[in-house]
Amino acid sequence: MSLGIGIVGLPNVGKSTLFNALTRSAAAQAANYPFCTIEPNKAVVPVPDARLALLAELVKPQKIVEAAVEFVDIAGLVKGASRGEGLGNQFLGNIRETAAILHVVRCFDDPDIIHVDHSVNPVRDLEIIETELVIADAEQWDKKLDALEKRARVDKTSKPLAECGERLQKHFAAGNPAATFPEAETLGEIFTEMRFLTAKKVIYCANVDEKTIVADNDYVRQVRAYAAKNQRAVVKICAKMEEELAALNDDERREYLAEYRIAEGGLEQVIRLSYATLGLCSYFTAGPKEVKAWTIESGWKAPKAASVIHTDFEKGFIRAEVIAFADYIKYRGEQGAKAAGVMRAEGKDYAVADGDVMHFRFNV
Repeated sequence: MSLGIGIVGLPNVGKSTLFNALTRSAAAQAANYPFCTIEPNKAVVPVPDARLALLAELVKPQKIVEAAVEFVDIAGLVKGASRGEGLGNQFLGNIRETAAILHVVRCFDDPDIIHVDHSVNPVRDLEIIETELVIADAEQWDKKLDALEKRARVDKTSKPLAECGERLQKHFAAGNPAATFPEAETLGEIFTEMRFLTAKKVIYCANVDEKTIVADNDYVRQVRAYAAKNQRAVVKICAKMEEELAALNDDERREYLAEYRIAEGGLEQVIRLSYATLGLCSYFTAGPKEVKAWTIESGWKAPKAASVIHTDFEKGFIRAEVIAFADYIKYRGEQGAKAAGVMRAEGKDYAVADGDVMHFRFNV
């Protein structure tokens, strides 16, 4: 499985600059006026994981294959987007397939940078976007509900489903996100297949200036308070600084970050938070051809984890040969781990742990 992150926010809050920096590309045009981005921008980037290099030192593979994350940046949304204002609403479909939303909000003052609402107010800005996402989901649901109600008129067994759908419609009309609908399980696959924007996990991204990268300003504190109320994570990033970092090599990046007393760059922060928010982890396969990271949901049992390599691995699963990452490094690879007795044979009920180095035995 791969991780997809959709980037949303008002126009001109630094979304495209951040996209360029995170993906180290110039794919998204960035300029100081609203609606600069008029097409969705997509980029797939490797997930930074220092453990891969340590494994490769021991295995000496032909190649290293990182896990991947896809970023999708769409045109900025504005108040009234659902009624055709601006351009962003045209591209919301592009982020329905993503697993999480990175909601970028401006948290700095600069008279030279236009704000679409003429003032910096991060909580107001967050609420504007969230309202537009609810409206977009409501409009999508209205069409589906029509079909459910037509079915219920000829098939009485579908009536409870349609009635539940009407309650979801009222839920949206009251301004509530899909994530808080208490009867989602009643709708079952119908709810899941809608891929509601407001059912997705959200990370708030406070875009700050260089002065605020270490200590929070009032704007960031407002975002953190709002996030706490909504049980969401916050990442603080200076898009301008990330843009400068994108042009540096690894050694220069480390020096730059150390100068500002920052432990990790924006890409690392966003991906780490995304994995934590979505409940994801990684396991590894290691051999002479490649050392590779595989992304799974935390708690997946071994057969399900094997399916991300190939569905046949799950269908014909026999057992998994497992070495914890720390043991793999400590005992200098598979042979050392075997000799030390730390390589384990695990069955179908084994819950894969983050960092496990695995080899699957299967028969189809």
